[in-house]
Amino acid sequence: MSTLTAQLQETTAFIKGIYPHTPVAGIVLGSGLGNFANEIDIEAEIDYKDIPHFPVSTVEGHKGKLIFGILEGKKVVAMAGRFHFYEGYTSQAVTYPIRVMKFLGIQTLLLSNAAGGVNPDFRVGDIMIINDHISFGTANPLIGKNEESMGPRFPDMTEPYSHKLINIAKTVAVSNNISVKEGIYFVVTGPTFETKAEYRMIHKLGADAVGMSTVQETIVAAHMGLPVFAMSVITDMGLGDHEKITHEEVLIAAKAAEPKLATIFKGIVASL
Repeated sequence: MSTLTAQLQETTAFIKGIYPHTPVAGIVLGSGLGNFANEIDIEAEIDYKDIPHFPVSTVEGHKGKLIFGILEGKKVVAMAGRFHFYEGYTSQAVTYPIRVMKFLGIQTLLLSNAAGGVNPDFRVGDIMIINDHISFGTANPLIGKNEESMGPRFPDMTEPYSHKLINIAKTVAVSNNISVKEGIYFVVTGPTFETKAEYRMIHKLGADAVGMSTVQETIVAAHMGLPVFAMSVITDMGLGDHEKITHEEVLIAAKAAEPKLATIFKGIVASL
């Protein structure tokens, strides 16, 4: 048994000792989106610091706990706060919670993030369904010895974001009069926001939004055969003569758009 497998089994056993039920979906809440947890009929909460082998979130806007409960009649687990490469964690540590949720039994992974818009048709407050990503800007979490029991050495990435889940989300958006964009997410390491030249480059490479999370989690989910749906809240615009970007402004914009994201996530969970 590998060290990673042993750690995952220890983590899972600890969590199941507190919450023995099997969640059908795992939800990762990005910067400024932690209030979505209020939509969940909470049955148990566990602080990250109490979970064996779990990292601890250090970013403002990330609460740092696993939340278990009922959403739209389904058992779910939500991460109120994720981990980032720029915090100094390895890409394997960043994605460890995704593997934990898979070991807990989830069948679907829902991801959210705050992102900078590089598509000139976007505006602050827009919601973008991620239909693909460009991952050259960060470390691949599968580098190193492959865990054959969890997935193949060379995972297919032709559909990193489930077409089925994207179609469900679009249907939910239309039925609730929510305007959504759709596009490609470009990941960078952070923690600096991008320069104007970098924004222009990212746009020319074909991306619609840029951020510092999500992609590593998606790669690990794909490795384990876990369907993913992901959405970005556009919290700033990188193209043009924009003002300086601050993390506080990102959090404010994310919170303002949160109800729309919550409606779509709830609709997806209801369909599972």
